This record gives sequence, C-alpha cells and structure tokens, in this order.
Amino acid sequence: MRDPATGLAIEASGLVKTFGSTRALDGIDLAVPAGTVYGLLGPNGAGKTTAVRVLATLLRPNGGEARVFGHDVVRDADAVRGKVSLTGQYASVDEDLTGMENLTLLGRLLGHRKPAARDRAAQLLAAFGLTEAADRQVKKYSGGMRRRVDIAASILNTPELLFLDEPTSGLDPRSRSQVWEIVRSVVAHGTTVLLTTQYLDEADRLAGRIAVVDHGRVIAEGTPGELKSSVGTGTVHVRLRDAGQRPEAGRVLAAALGAPVQAEADPVALTGRVAGDDGRLQAGERAARALSELAAAGIVVDDFSLGQPSLDEVFLVLTDRPAEPAGDEMEAA
Repeated sequence: MRDPATGLAIEASGLVKTFGSTRALDGIDLAVPAGTVYGLLGPNGAGKTTAVRVLATLLRPNGGEARVFGHDVVRDADAVRGKVSLTGQYASVDEDLTGMENLTLLGRLLGHRKPAARDRAAQLLAAFGLTEAADRQVKKYSGGMRRRVDIAASILNTPELLFLDEPTSGLDPRSRSQVWEIVRSVVAHGTTVLLTTQYLDEADRLAGRIAVVDHGRVIAEGTPGELKSSVGTGTVHVRLRDAGQRPEAGRVLAAALGAPVQAEADPVALTGRVAGDDGRLQAGERAARALSELAAAGIVVDDFSLGQPSLDEVFLVLTDRPAEPAGDEMEAA
C-alpha cells in the first residue's frame, strides 16, 4: 500500500529534533517509495536512529513534518503505529523463553487466539530456518538466530512499513546473508523497508535508493549507481613493489588522475578516484596515463586495476571520513 496521492511510503520535510543543545536532526527531507528497501547511511551520530524513532512515532519532532502512508506522525500517530513495525539494534525478545514461546506470546498480545498465534509462530520459525530450535531458550541461540527471531517478531502481523535499525550489527557473514534473504522476502511480499546500517555493502546489495546523512541533514540521495557516479567515473587501485616509493607514487597518481589519492592500510597500496564525468573512456585514458607516468618515474607497480567507485569511497568523499560503526545518537545526546 502507498499514499495514493504521492506513491510514497514516507514523506518527510524539514524534520528537526533536538536534545538540549544537541540538534540530532537539522531539517531532514526524505521521500521513500512504497514497496522498496530505502537505506539511511551516515557516520556515528549522524541522526539515522533519531530519524527512525521520529518516523515510528517514538519521538516527537521539534520542527518540520512527516507522513507515513499519508498519515502525519504527530497528529495521526495511532494510524501510523497500525502500519509500521520496528526492529531496533538489540534483540527485544525474552531470552528465558523459547523461540516458539516468544512468538506465540507476542501473537497473543497482538490479538490472535492461541491456536492461531502458535500456527503463525510455527510458520515464521520455519520460514526463518528456526524450526529445530523452536523449543530452545533464546539465550542459547547464536547471534544470527536471535536476530532472525527478532525480525520474525516484527512481522507477526505483516507491517506495511518495517524499520530495520542496524539489523546485522555484530553478525558473522553467514548470518548477515541469511538476514538479507529475509529482508528481500519481506519486500517481495509488499512491505516497505527503511534500513539503517553501518555496512556499506549491505546498503549496496539491498537498497534501491540511499540517503547519506551527516550532522542531521541529508547530504546526498540516489540509487547506489548514481551515488557512485557522483564522485568520479572510476577508481584506480595500485599495489607497488617497494613501500618506500609510495609517497612519490601518490604524488604522481594525484597529478595524473586529477584527484586526491588515498594511502591504504596495506603499506604498498594506493587508491585514487578518476576525476571527470565524461564516461569510462575518459577514465580509462586517465588510468593508462597514470600507469605510464608511474613507469616513467621509475616506480614499479605489481598490480593496477580500474573499477567503479565503491560506496565506501562515496562515503569518504561526502563526509570527509570513512564509514564507522554507528552508535545511538539519541543516547549520546
């Protein structure tokens, strides 16, 4: 379902939220199409979790306005709550209960009769690969299993809009992949997902559109491809034979590429953006010239590649710092 007037699940304009002297949201604008995954990215304290809590009616904004499926989050808060579900950064299920007991209890609290609640719990446990663990206490689950049962609890009654705040924080790669499949399945059944994440690859794989948030404002918005294109037509990755030549190689590369060059953690590695926006041919020509000038300077290159900028590089360019684990800006405030 969507707001028939706009086709949007979320529409926010000039949202402001303050905690004392801290301005956690400083005029955020959002337009989230219904039936999609929309990503919120930003450094620690950028305002992502605060934005989610305002949109979920858990916090009252100090300024601006927001609508969820056409309902104002302040004036029509009850209507909004009937359409949304929120999975926060930490599991909200009772660790002393089993997976089946948790989901059955929540189903009863949502108004289902006991047989219907147990049937829905069994259905979700099976869908999330937790049937064999259904009768074990949640405190004996792995981190990935806890996360899956937590998301299952959020969709006992299928929401029109699901807020996922850092859904895979701290999970191993296999568990993260399992959660991604759950998110895709939820969206395939018509739910809109607003995703905040500290993992840029997660946003790249899941989100159709992404808003980059910093200091309480949206500083860039678009599809992953549009955001990558906005910072250059390509990225050059270089590995040198001699780490001692890296400072000189950096200067040569920066001049040839027409853009800053970044030293990687690997002492022989450098990464540089290819400046300009005239297409991959120009990027290729600049990269070839850079390689030629490195050779002319007597710098031996063991590996040289040209690829599309990553979201990590987009993040670095837009915020002037690399991605980092996101904390809870409301608690920090």
